[in-house]
Amino acid sequence: DYAAKFEDLCRFAPHYNTMEAKEDKCVKFKNGLRTDIKQLIGFSEIRDFPTLVNKSWICDKDSKAKATYYKAVNERK
Repeated sequence: DYAAKFEDLCRFAPHYNTMEAKEDKCVKFKNGLRTDIKQLIGFSEIRDFPTLVNKSWICDKDSKAKATYYKAVNERK
C-alpha cells in the first residue's frame, strides 16, 4: 500500500520522476518505510526504485510470516 501511495504522490513532485533523481526517490522511499523493514534493506544501497519496492515487499511479507509463526508457537505453550 505504501509503495502505491508513494508513487501516486510522486506525480506532485516531478523531480522524483527524472533519471537524475532516481537515487533521491529511493532515499525518500526508504525514509518512509517501517523501521523493521528499513533496517533490513537499509544497508543494501538499492538505487533502482522497482527493485527497492520489491525487496521492501519481500521484507514485509517475511516479517508478517515470522510474526504469525511466533504467535502460533506462543499460543501452543
